[in-house]
Amino acid sequence: MWNLMRIELKKMKLGWYARGAIIANLILLGFLWMVSYVEKIEGEETMQTIDESFLIIGTLVRGVFIIFGAVLIARLVISEFKNKTILVLFTYPVNRKKLLASKLMIAFGLTFITILISNVFVAFAFFFLNSIYHMIPGEVTSDIVSQQAVKMAVFAFGAAGTSLVPIYFGMRKYSVPATIISAVIIVMAMSSTTSEFSLSSIVYIPLSLAAAGLVFACLAVRKIDKTDVL
Repeated sequence: MWNLMRIELKKMKLGWYARGAIIANLILLGFLWMVSYVEKIEGEETMQTIDESFLIIGTLVRGVFIIFGAVLIARLVISEFKNKTILVLFTYPVNRKKLLASKLMIAFGLTFITILISNVFVAFAFFFLNSIYHMIPGEVTSDIVSQQAVKMAVFAFGAAGTSLVPIYFGMRKYSVPATIISAVIIVMAMSSTTSEFSLSSIVYIPLSLAAAGLVFACLAVRKIDKTDVL
């Protein structure tokens, strides 16, 4: 399995993904800082506390990279079925289930790692700027950091699992647009907020979606031997 994953990683060339992740992080950081600056001037502050700032940062990061995860699935799995290039791999003496499972594990693992790194980077950069310009009241203490680190890991796992949900929609007709659009819809639903609460702050929602994503991934792997690419 690990050998298959290593071969797939070499084949897919992750330069585009790394560049996209870096650009996305810089855009997120710039967007967050611009919003906090404008709202500070207008006296309408969305991020009034350190905890609220961490929540918003995490929500945006997870939303962006759930969509990145769907793009990974589209490139690793859906497009290969659509273009029938998967037929070449099926001619090799490799178990089909292991082949598909390795692709999905790559998508899950990369999404999980990228969300963690991006969360740390954006939060660190944002609060470093805040320590200079004091847009958000309060200080980031070691207790807050330890609490947020646990939350980041749990929510990153949930988001990585959620990024697998679009495979259900993509595999139905081998549709790349359906894969990505379903991810966008999921992110929009997860990011829903009201004046009283935010769905993104409820850990059971991403974990439930992650469970659904893992179930869909397992079903796709189980059915692969019966799938014909014609």
